[in-house]
Amino acid sequence: MNRRPHLEETDPIVYALIQREIARQEDGLELIASENFTSPAILEAVGSELTNKYAEGYPRKRYYGGCEVVDEIEQLAIDRAIELFGAERANVQPHSGAQANFAAYMAVLQAGDRLMGMELSHGGHLTHGSPVNVSGRLFEVSQYGVDEATGLLDMDRVREAVRAFRPKLLIAGASAYPRVIDWAAFADIARESDAVLLVDMAHYSGLVAGDAYPSPVPHADIVTSTTHKTLRGPRGGFILSRESLGKAIDKQVFPGTQGGPLEHVIAGKAVAFGEALKPEFKTYAVQVIRNARALGEALAERGYHLVSGGTDSHLLLVDLRSKELTGKAAQETLDGVGIHLNKNTIPGDPRSPFVTSGVRVGTAALTTRGMAESEMQRIGELMDRALRERENATALERIRGEVRELAAAFPLSPVSAAAAN
Repeated sequence: MNRRPHLEETDPIVYALIQREIARQEDGLELIASENFTSPAILEAVGSELTNKYAEGYPRKRYYGGCEVVDEIEQLAIDRAIELFGAERANVQPHSGAQANFAAYMAVLQAGDRLMGMELSHGGHLTHGSPVNVSGRLFEVSQYGVDEATGLLDMDRVREAVRAFRPKLLIAGASAYPRVIDWAAFADIARESDAVLLVDMAHYSGLVAGDAYPSPVPHADIVTSTTHKTLRGPRGGFILSRESLGKAIDKQVFPGTQGGPLEHVIAGKAVAFGEALKPEFKTYAVQVIRNARALGEALAERGYHLVSGGTDSHLLLVDLRSKELTGKAAQETLDGVGIHLNKNTIPGDPRSPFVTSGVRVGTAALTTRGMAESEMQRIGELMDRALRERENATALERIRGEVRELAAAFPLSPVSAAAAN
């Protein structure tokens, strides 16, 4: 059944490209830690007629008429986010996690104020003060990192760094840190230095929603997140905060840093929050971590070094130096057999971010497809074989066939599968 007949007729080029992407997702094994598969319900909401509506402002405070329906949709998303995470206040308009972070920064900082976050090469995020990002250009920045010997955050060292720099805003959270982050310790450190604590839980929010990872909400002044990744929603962002900061954050989302909200995406966010409130989402979140640990064990058994020795979350950071491999070479080899992940710096990486000495691996998407520990063991074996046989085209083609066979046993949602036919 063709679920996009109008697109096929109007723009067959775009239609064909979408079909190719569906086939790529269906036939491959998605291990990129920041990706997931949404439900058919979310796809329908994001592809709905709500995309036609302009709605600058907030529910019941719009600059346009005809917003009574989108007001209810956005308020529903807000209410569900507050219920899901136990927050005092929520803004669901940010178009992305980066937009959520920037609006939150502008709510509490002025240009030139001091901001401190985790170093990008140690597992932090581009928006946490990297010099190539607006956060590193607009504010005075210093960064903390992990202990390079253990790959772990040393909270005593973090405390010393914060005391020395005295930031106005302290950021906790990461994009490539596999272990539990001590939110309470960060809150204590922030209070000692009179800093606002912002937690970026973009990578962990689905695990937090499923009670499989500690929540930062009781400890932080502001919490930002994406709605995709482990939360399994549409691409977008949101901000949770204490009530006292709510109005300032709202003003910096709109009109401060964004224009009209994407109400079709906000509808998808409402659906995602609703799905995450269901008991089965907790089962999912727990399985994501079980799968990450199983995959880590499979790789460690084959001689791969896991940064920090393992994981407490959905992701693994793998140091490839003992295998005399770069992250770039590993990513390209595995892409060729249909196993998708990303090259990633490791703490103290001697190579550039375009080459790297490691890869980042995540299990959220494959858990959504229904895979469990036994499949993770198999995937670890397939990854190792592909990397060992990377110069052997015949062996790689055989592995590609095995990847397709495994993927076919765990099809994507009925909507995606039907659209690919």
